[in-house]
Amino acid sequence: MRLACYLRTGILLAGMVFASSVLLAQKPDAAAESDAKEAQSSALGMPPRTAATEYLTHTQVGQYLLGAEFMGHSVPTPQSTYSSEDFVIVEVGFFGQPGARLRIAANDFSLRINGKKSPLASQPYELAFHSLKDPEWEPPALEKSKTSLNTGGGGSQNDQPPPPPKMPLELRRAMEQRVQKAALPEGDRALPQAGFLFFEYRGKTQGIKSLELIYEGAAGKVTLALQP
Repeated sequence: MRLACYLRTGILLAGMVFASSVLLAQKPDAAAESDAKEAQSSALGMPPRTAATEYLTHTQVGQYLLGAEFMGHSVPTPQSTYSSEDFVIVEVGFFGQPGARLRIAANDFSLRINGKKSPLASQPYELAFHSLKDPEWEPPALEKSKTSLNTGGGGSQNDQPPPPPKMPLELRRAMEQRVQKAALPEGDRALPQAGFLFFEYRGKTQGIKSLELIYEGAAGKVTLALQP
């Protein structure tokens, strides 16, 4: 009886040791996965500048520093500079003491143009996709169709200009992904963090005389006078 009891106890102990070893072996993988997710998350947004003073406009809000700079209709990602006729872009950066964190949201910002009573609300970056253009992409040259020649002197349906060529899908997808990555990261974030804000505005930037970026969020409330 004692022998059987000893055998059962040994089997139970062996099982516990095996289970513990399995859990220990799994922990590094789980930790690595968590670290990878955090690293991927922290890679969002624009690379923060050295300090808030590196932006054309900067101020203190609560215990944090906020820098901002107006980009007009340009979207200058680290890889390439794009443009949007329907949106203007403001780059912002949050800075704090070592170890500081802040809950960031794009809709904490609005933009007042030329002193208008109602400021423009920050829009999701996805809305700018349809108007994004790459100035460096040149559409292929269009060849005149032989059938477009009309020797009879009258009009013809073939005289209609062909539709403009579209950017290849893989190039458009890469452009959108770069703009998405450059947008201001949201959520509870370790500082510094920086990125783009998008405001719907189809007017020419030459007609902008005054700009005010309004922030009201977790850090406090402040208005920055931007340089057009």
